Amino acid sequence: QVQLVESGGGLVQAGGSLRLSCAASGRSFSFYSMGWFRQAPGKEREFVGAIHSNDGNTFYGDSVKGRFTISRSDDKNTVSLQMNSLQPEDTAVYYCAADPRSGSIWRFIRNLEVWGQGTLVTVSS
Repeated sequence: QVQLVESGGGLVQAGGSLRLSCAASGRSFSFYSMGWFRQAPGKEREFVGAIHSNDGNTFYGDSVKGRFTISRSDDKNTVSLQMNSLQPEDTAVYYCAADPRSGSIWRFIRNLEVWGQGTLVTVSS
């Protein structure tokens, strides 16, 4: 069974940092782009970032660029999201995703192949 499991969510004060991790199981995602979306209450799912496997290129949503960093380990089948300078508007459920398509188009699509169950990040002011 193909599965993505997120961890690392929680409560943090504004200006703080948090690191999310996503562990993939059931198959290798070494040829897949991996990344993150988020969804705040009452809002549409938003692209956060993605990372390629072959060249390590990264792509970020405009609202997180410069504050968030994606990394991956194909040996461990994991992808991480380092979030710095968090603000209350970053409060959302964060979803890990994997898809064979280029991370450059992830901001335009929502029908990715594999999704995690999500982890809640709450940033207090």
